[in-house]
Amino acid sequence: MASKIDRQAMPEQPAAERIHNFSEVALGYDEKTAMLEAQRCLHCGKPRCMMGCPVHVNIPGFIHALVEGNLAKSIDTIKETSSLPAICGRVCPQENQCEKFCILGIKGEPVAIGRLERFVADWDLKRKKTEEVIKPAADAQKVAVIGSGPAGLAAAGALAKKGYRVTIFEALHKAGGVLSYGIPEFRLPKDEVVQVEIQKLLDMGIELCLDTVVGKLYTIDELLKEEGFSAVFIGTGAGLPHFMEIPGEHLNGVYSANEFLTRCNLMKAYAFPHYETPLEIGKRVAVVGGGNVAMDAARTARRLGAEKVYIVYRRSEKELPARREEVGHAKEEGIIFATLNNPVEILGDEHGSVRAIRCVQMALGEPDESGRRRPEPVPNSEHDLEVDSVIISIGQGPNPLVQSTTPDMQVNKRGNIIADEKTGMTTKEGVFAGGDVVTGAATVILAMGAGLKAADAIDEYLQQN
Repeated sequence: MASKIDRQAMPEQPAAERIHNFSEVALGYDEKTAMLEAQRCLHCGKPRCMMGCPVHVNIPGFIHALVEGNLAKSIDTIKETSSLPAICGRVCPQENQCEKFCILGIKGEPVAIGRLERFVADWDLKRKKTEEVIKPAADAQKVAVIGSGPAGLAAAGALAKKGYRVTIFEALHKAGGVLSYGIPEFRLPKDEVVQVEIQKLLDMGIELCLDTVVGKLYTIDELLKEEGFSAVFIGTGAGLPHFMEIPGEHLNGVYSANEFLTRCNLMKAYAFPHYETPLEIGKRVAVVGGGNVAMDAARTARRLGAEKVYIVYRRSEKELPARREEVGHAKEEGIIFATLNNPVEILGDEHGSVRAIRCVQMALGEPDESGRRRPEPVPNSEHDLEVDSVIISIGQGPNPLVQSTTPDMQVNKRGNIIADEKTGMTTKEGVFAGGDVVTGAATVILAMGAGLKAADAIDEYLQQN
């Protein structure tokens, strides 16, 4: 029966409509569609799909409960290991993780595991069930979690379930990290999904301290020696943007993707003038880079009124690191892919504002250390793209504040914290780290997986000390 059912399409806003709003693009399955898709699962004896899940969700278990119509059991099964299912169902790259290993994908389309997770999680959000408050023992040890992004939230939830008194310290005025400031509203609604999922964690008894910059207000040593914390988890992410170091990056109208998306998402520039966060980009925008963040920036610029938005990427479309789904959505929305182009200068006008970006045409040579063919400049191929603003999206690294105020905690040459891959233990006693601050910019689900591993390791460490 399963093999005779086609993979169910995700309903979406039409491109012509969605470029004029910030409402969610993917509309989610209804119950009938979800049931049809769930029936495609073969319930393998050895479920390969679970091999690809960084938080080890019991995928066959939650799908089987869904097929039986027991949605409460289905969401409970997911929540055994995942603390943010409505978020993961939307932004996880399932095609490279769980769905990549699905048996059905060998000769056809894999089960739409992410879409089913979203359906079950959204059902859970709508029923507004209050999470059971976990009251730690009066003498329970305190654990500090620095950063309220995916790694920190996952670690905090797991530690609370283990009976620890957990406090999350967040530098910004809203919790969520990259979930709140990075991923656009049209991919991940903030009030309806992100903040609701976070509140469910806080309802368990976790304390949240906003506007609290660790490294300024407290150091790691002060948390351990003066504030009574027995262990610390650092999940501060990778929010420091990289630039190309080419002439013209100082001009008005040049943004890092991090700043651009933070202004739009966290500070709600998309709702100007209801929110007083102006964001001037003009009618022609170049986004430099080819990852998911670049797609987010380009699609956001389109919604802010840009008529021409270019993705400027030095390799070919085949090498784009962004998800295929994001590339497809960007194309539908009229984003222009200027691939095999490498910027060498940003040109300004007499007022110090961007007027164009100068590029060199590239050709692909032999593979480099990443396995991708190395881009090489074509002689005498310089040309200008007339644009009003440029958004640089070529990656980001960790903010050095926590590391610089913790001198006995080792970092690598990129500033990432050195931590054990299996436990998250750093070179400083009682301090653990995970997510992008350790690995560099990666995915939400990998950061969550790191948070869960570290929570187990912190528990073991505290039991032995």
